[in-house]
Amino acid sequence: MTSDIDYAALFAATATPYLVLDPDLIIVGVNQAYLALTGRTRQDLVGRHIFEAFPDNPGDPNADGVRRLTASLRWVLDTRRRDTMALLKYDIPVLGHPGMFEERWWSPVNTPVLAPDGSVRWILHRSEDVTAFVEAHRAQRLTTDQDERDQMRALQAELYARAVESQQRNEELREAHARAHEVALTLQEVMLRTPDLPAHRDVAVRYLPASTSLNVCGDWYEIVDLPHDNTAVAVGDVVGHGLGAAAVMGMLRSALSTAIRAIPSPAPALEILGLYARSIEGALGTTVVSVLIDRRSHLIIYSNAGHPPPVLAHTGRGSYELLDQATDPPLCVRPLPVPRPQASGTYAPGDVLVLYTDGLIERRGEDIDSGLGRLTDAVTECRELDVEVLADTLLTRLDVSNGGPDDIALVVVRL
Repeated sequence: MTSDIDYAALFAATATPYLVLDPDLIIVGVNQAYLALTGRTRQDLVGRHIFEAFPDNPGDPNADGVRRLTASLRWVLDTRRRDTMALLKYDIPVLGHPGMFEERWWSPVNTPVLAPDGSVRWILHRSEDVTAFVEAHRAQRLTTDQDERDQMRALQAELYARAVESQQRNEELREAHARAHEVALTLQEVMLRTPDLPAHRDVAVRYLPASTSLNVCGDWYEIVDLPHDNTAVAVGDVVGHGLGAAAVMGMLRSALSTAIRAIPSPAPALEILGLYARSIEGALGTTVVSVLIDRRSHLIIYSNAGHPPPVLAHTGRGSYELLDQATDPPLCVRPLPVPRPQASGTYAPGDVLVLYTDGLIERRGEDIDSGLGRLTDAVTECRELDVEVLADTLLTRLDVSNGGPDDIALVVVRL
């Protein structure tokens, strides 16, 4: 049976040389084949940074092994995809002879191993030594007649040209990914800018993209200050990930912010948003919850379009309630728009209100009520914490502090 397989023993015994690196590129594992290939011991390697153990050859002005391998490893960390490198010349230090390096040629493959939350937990660095192959071609070139030497030079030139072309293409892809990543982060930062948020020390927000995305997502939050000491808080979730979902998110978020300022009541504001969403491709199925906090009367008024219910934790009583009495289908689902439901309830000063998107509580193969139970337990137990600390604690308790398989937006309000 699969459960009987000893994967540690399998890794140690495989004839292919492997290193295991953590996200900081520290060597955390090595198999016997790699030790035999490099002449190292486990103590020589484990716990050291890969480029501390294997620096570039200072005597070779053309040495670029560190640069090329760094680019590949960083690309794997960013994209969570395997990278097969072109032929790599990477000399290694000769043990016992400081400053001496031995010429080596490698065929490396770097493969991410993902954690349950989708982040890169380890990188498997497989590096086949092809030095003997290169040296054999050199020897053959010296012993063949002129015609054969010419053919060998032509073949080697073609192989080298293809390797260089492949390497250049890989580097261009990495550079393009880095540019797209930078643009995406800037776009997300602009679209999530909330002018009224800095004035609220009683509000903490968190945004985490899906671990498989470009660090942009379709989740959003909004905080709007209103007359008479009222505050509107909203959280929404557009279907999908990446730049397309982020673009739809930006339009819907702006529309809801405008609607809230014109009509603070949550249900009519969501009705206006729903009408606008019908004109936007990609808005179908968007979920959103809007909450109005009336601080003078200690009243919470809310309306929900298919979104997970906010949690209201009562600090004095040590209990909680779900704001689930005004839940309606997501935007654009009904063929014709209809009035949205609205509900209200009271709170006591010091209570905690938590709004979030489903990425915080949903897990593959698990009932959503289990995740919701973990959230309510964490909010109730940690309700006395400062809102910033509480926000980070909730992410940690639900095991998504480094992101998860879905986008996450979180708003914590001390009432």
